[in-house]
Amino acid sequence: MYGCTASWPSINSKRSNADVRRRLRALYDAAFSYFGPLCWWPGETDFEICVGAILTQNTAWTNVEKAIANLKNKRLLTVRAMHQAPRAVLAAAVRPAGYYNQKSQRLHEFCAHIVRFHRGSLNVMLHQPALVLRDELLALNGIGPETADSMILYAARQPIFVVDAYTRRILSRSGAVPDDIEYHPLQEFFHLMLPPDAEYYGEYHAQLVYVGKEFCRKTRPRCDECPVRLT
Repeated sequence: MYGCTASWPSINSKRSNADVRRRLRALYDAAFSYFGPLCWWPGETDFEICVGAILTQNTAWTNVEKAIANLKNKRLLTVRAMHQAPRAVLAAAVRPAGYYNQKSQRLHEFCAHIVRFHRGSLNVMLHQPALVLRDELLALNGIGPETADSMILYAARQPIFVVDAYTRRILSRSGAVPDDIEYHPLQEFFHLMLPPDAEYYGEYHAQLVYVGKEFCRKTRPRCDECPVRLT
């Protein structure tokens, strides 16, 4: 199994759950010791974090950074400015992130929703209870669980664990969860095993992203060098 340890216990008793929690802490500690604090998600404002969460769909973060830089240069990185911007101008600004017509449409609809239902205040929207906010975000076009949860965790700073391809790959290869586990069961696994702490969830998610990018790659993983392989 890619050189990973595959001896995680099943979740069926207090004793085995305690062991799973220990293993999860060890995984985090090993990654943190290697990478240090990652201060993820990057963004100067909560709105920039939300915009980044939408733009990063199906593209690399380096492309998102270029798009956000364009938005800043054009002074479009506020709810009102983005809502009022001509669609062609917004699409041109986010072009580096790919699917620019689709993503500019999603950004405009996101801003229109805030203007219509929250008086243009992202802060008002984000201060709702997490599950209320999540349902509202998921009802918007183009916002799925990972994007919604990223906004809730990193912009609203509420404890909800973000699951992505890196998370699933690392945990399944290590033997902690099945290979075919879906988003919500994997999220509930973390909610059950880790204390509900937004800062911890955010740093944990960031560590998994970096382990996945640098070592636990989809193809040709660097198992022998991976800092978490013996946890």
